[in-house]
Amino acid sequence: MEKALGDYSLSWDKSKLDLNVIHAFLVDAYWCKGIPKEVVTRSIENSLCLGVYKGAEQVGFARVITDYATFMYIGDVFVLEAHRGNGLGVAMMDTVMNYPDLQGIRTWTLFTADAHRLYEKFGFEVVEGNRAMRRKVPNPYKLDNYSS
Repeated sequence: MEKALGDYSLSWDKSKLDLNVIHAFLVDAYWCKGIPKEVVTRSIENSLCLGVYKGAEQVGFARVITDYATFMYIGDVFVLEAHRGNGLGVAMMDTVMNYPDLQGIRTWTLFTADAHRLYEKFGFEVVEGNRAMRRKVPNPYKLDNYSS
């Protein structure tokens, strides 16, 4: 399933994804700094993934983890800096929100430190109270913490 957006296109086709582009961005991202390429590969293999392209060049990415019934998590969303300001983040979220197999899911989640306004456009709200929980492993990509 592809969608055109001016000079850009969005596609759910995993065979088009450029692992080198995705890893190069994620390895420096604040939420997964230092992530090994093999972890990125495994995460893509086990997720629904959306790529954004200018011609054949990948310029954006979003990953959805879901049971396709009750829960989904949106992660690893990015647009390369040179392509920001073209509405690609909104287009990615619109494409994710309208994906047919995700309709009817009751819990949509994500974490962000800097893109609240984007996600608020799609009905996401900041979680208040003590209902959200997470387990954080310090330095998860240190060799002694990582096993495949």
